[in-house]
Amino acid sequence: MGQLSTRHLIGIKDLTKEDIELIFKTADEFKEVINRPIKKVPSLRDTTIANLFFENSTRTRLSFELAEKRLSADVVNFSASSSSVKKGETLIDTVNNILAMKVDMVVMRHPDPGAAKFLSERVKTVIVNAGDGTHEHPTQALLDAFSIREKLGADFKGRKVAIVGDIMHSRVAISNIYCLQKLGAEVMVVGPSTMIPKNIESLGVKVSNSLMDALNWCDVANMLRIQLERQGDDKDVAFFPSLREYTMLYGLDKEKLNSLDKKITIMHPGPINRGIEISSDVADSDQSIILNQVENGVAIRMAVLYLLAGSLGRN
Repeated sequence: MGQLSTRHLIGIKDLTKEDIELIFKTADEFKEVINRPIKKVPSLRDTTIANLFFENSTRTRLSFELAEKRLSADVVNFSASSSSVKKGETLIDTVNNILAMKVDMVVMRHPDPGAAKFLSERVKTVIVNAGDGTHEHPTQALLDAFSIREKLGADFKGRKVAIVGDIMHSRVAISNIYCLQKLGAEVMVVGPSTMIPKNIESLGVKVSNSLMDALNWCDVANMLRIQLERQGDDKDVAFFPSLREYTMLYGLDKEKLNSLDKKITIMHPGPINRGIEISSDVADSDQSIILNQVENGVAIRMAVLYLLAGSLGRN
């Protein structure tokens, strides 16, 4: 098996196309493993991984923990409210105390953008970014692209992917843009102008305020959750008049899907706000690969952890 060009996984921006393809190739092998009757391999036996989640998470944390246990790693879980870690020094102290217990790798989610990079420059262990504020969520982007590859084939050139919804507050959107473009796909971001960052065109993406225009253009629609928790105090009116209006304009339902003259693939990084950004009949339809994304998340995270573990001997 090859080796990644980076010691940590901080963001997709730091990966090469060859890195991404190596992760996919490794994930293919691990996906076979997790579908066997005995789903465990000894690949990371005697490796200790700490999951540090300074921000609430269910899906990502469970997926990482399952991936670690499938690889036979020893797992330590640490939780802290986002209010308990305010300063960089406190974060370093917390992590160094855990590393003093001889932890080899740290998987970290943190509410502050750049926290994973900050830590990687100051502690002697491998860091995997499980989401840092509105910055990046690299393993989500990898599993999303891996799921597209599984559904539509390995050649991304000419593939058109629309990312719909709360682009401004989404680390998933940014990581997906970087990942898909490195693989050769075209990307469009779609949503109310108030939820699309200024100058995002500089990343080489198309921008649209029309869901139907985007659906007619794309092969894949990735429907993002509205991140109300990141939108300040006036959560339901800060970026659009009402949830009802947002759903009318940007929610994907069966009527809109059936009006297209082609079949497109539907994705969602979860958790789903059913009836807001996506209706239940779309989420549960044969065009949806949402549950495939969940399954692929374990295989991708196994691949990332396994490949990064190869750098444990590096200085």
